[in-house]
Amino acid sequence: MNTSQSFVRYRWLIFWILAAQYLVVYFHRVSPAVLAPELVIAFKMSGTNLGLLASAYFYPYGIMQAPVGLLSDSWGSRKTITLFALLAAIGTLLFGLSPWFSFAVGSRVLVGLGVSAIFIPTMRLFSVWFKPAEYARISGAFMAIGGLGWFTATIPLAFLTEIFGWRISVIIPGLATIILSILTWFIVADNPAQKRFSSETKERDIPEERHNNLLVNLSVVLKEKYFWPIAIWFIFRGGALFGFFGLWAGPYLIDIYGFSKQIAGNILSMVAFAMIFVSPVMGHLSDKTFMSRKKILVSTSLLNCVCWLIFVLYQEHLTLIVIYINFFLMGITVSSVGTIAIVATRELFPLRIAGTAMGMMNVFPFIGGVLFQPLLGYILDRAGKIHGTYTPSAYRLIIWILFITSVLALISIMFSKETYKKAR
Repeated sequence: MNTSQSFVRYRWLIFWILAAQYLVVYFHRVSPAVLAPELVIAFKMSGTNLGLLASAYFYPYGIMQAPVGLLSDSWGSRKTITLFALLAAIGTLLFGLSPWFSFAVGSRVLVGLGVSAIFIPTMRLFSVWFKPAEYARISGAFMAIGGLGWFTATIPLAFLTEIFGWRISVIIPGLATIILSILTWFIVADNPAQKRFSSETKERDIPEERHNNLLVNLSVVLKEKYFWPIAIWFIFRGGALFGFFGLWAGPYLIDIYGFSKQIAGNILSMVAFAMIFVSPVMGHLSDKTFMSRKKILVSTSLLNCVCWLIFVLYQEHLTLIVIYINFFLMGITVSSVGTIAIVATRELFPLRIAGTAMGMMNVFPFIGGVLFQPLLGYILDRAGKIHGTYTPSAYRLIIWILFITSVLALISIMFSKETYKKAR
């Protein structure tokens, strides 16, 4: 086997190890929804406490994105991923063994802290091991594996729970994470030179190993004017993804259309399927068809506006098939396209500060979630309930807000910079 073949096989081995790690990230993000009945019984908790337990994952995850980016640049992706994956594994095992509620919350915080350092360090590694013209496709494939993790935490997890109970079903991913962290440490390399593949990347932007001034790197990122249109776009995208699809979309479908929980769940699964099947397509369109990052971001933002407008104009008159299609399209426009925005962020900066840039950018979707989840809930509460459900007028108001913010996201991303030619 020649050097080129060995290089290709090795980098795909890295991809699959880290993709398996990312599958676990999404598994942990979604699994409380399926485990909720068992968790309520196990810890004798209220709905409010269940929400606290589930959200304990998100706060450390969001807070750590910028520090994780800095660590990726200064300490290296391999060390960062391995250490934090071990923390996630410990947190998972402790969660599966939790004797009481506060212990479970603390364990869930540790899980969120651990999995916070998978996405950004991996994206940085991909920018070293894969060509710029391949980067969006690889990132899309990586996101698709995350969607598979979302799916794994639904029907397969429910089946596993029926057989082994929720504790064993949680401990199994913890043990798998330990194995993946060991593989990461012994197999993954921060750059091809460490595995004597320098000749395969001699024309690429591979930074030398050197000390990074973290504050200087962060300053460079925040002073880049083209960073901010993507950041604003991400706030509104995160607001829709976490605020609506991650919380209020289920009640919306049940209260407005009278769907059962099962049908509402099936409709919501369209977001996961969009991640699985369309994320790689987005990467291919960006790399090969349009040869553009900005065209993809602008066109999907326009489509997102149209999707929200359909709900604004025809909220109570849509057929089931149209609702399925609309949720699938919105899954594309709020989730699948996210990697293209991260790719564009990476290409705004030299590789030596890529981790810092992507980590800082990845904070903004969570800012959107933190802002929109209580905002939408406050609007619904202000409108009040009739016979135990929120009114159509209350839901129409939050749909209007999401439509307006989708227009603002479109305007913002139109001021972004095309980075594809720079990557080439």
